[in-house]
Amino acid sequence: MNARAIIAEDEPVLRAGLESLLAAVWPDLEIVGVAENGLQASRLLEQLQPHVLFLDIQMPGLSGLEVGRAASGRCHVVFVTAYDQYAVAAFEEGAVDYVMKPFNAARMTTACNRVKERLNAAPANLDSLLERLAERAARKRSYLRWINVESGAKVRLVTVEEICYFQADIKYTRLVTAEYESLIRTPLRELLIELDPSVFWQIHRSTIVNVSAISEVARDMHGRLRLHLKARKETLLVSQPYAHLFRQM
Repeated sequence: MNARAIIAEDEPVLRAGLESLLAAVWPDLEIVGVAENGLQASRLLEQLQPHVLFLDIQMPGLSGLEVGRAASGRCHVVFVTAYDQYAVAAFEEGAVDYVMKPFNAARMTTACNRVKERLNAAPANLDSLLERLAERAARKRSYLRWINVESGAKVRLVTVEEICYFQADIKYTRLVTAEYESLIRTPLRELLIELDPSVFWQIHRSTIVNVSAISEVARDMHGRLRLHLKARKETLLVSQPYAHLFRQM
């Protein structure tokens, strides 16, 4: 049987990457709909009646948890999440599987194989799981929301949403937004602990990028991956240890 699937993921780069990765590891899977928010996902679920839903837990509009309630018992659900506290509960309660961000081919292959094994069985009822996930989401860890940047006698408050990337700069760290750059004293290794891992990815030992600031991923004349940004002219090099994050994008 050819399975039909919907992808629900609000981040464009991750959404495209997930679609590409599924095409590579499950060529016969028919992606019948792609949603960028919870409301779209809910409408597509009603209209298209897929066999499988790849569902991001954190989405605007309706949350992934609310979409999951609509999908419960109607289609198989693979949760897509950056938060591992959801993972064990999702698997134990009967969701087909969960996939942690950032995606990789081996893990996605495992998830797809588990979906295939259950396609002929009735989809799980996720009501109990979703209640527990909602409780955990309410208690989830709070990540860094803004950074204080000293500018002479003044202190500028920069929200993390404004930041395109961080880059180590000798004794300091460069904080780069669409419009300006500043130096802060917080080292990259400390920022990594405080930043939301679903939004900020380390792509080089000296660089952390905001995934939402990326416009495209391309190879340069030497075959190295470089990130093009929506609001900056420079490109960012992805070093080999982090290339797998973008392999299917």
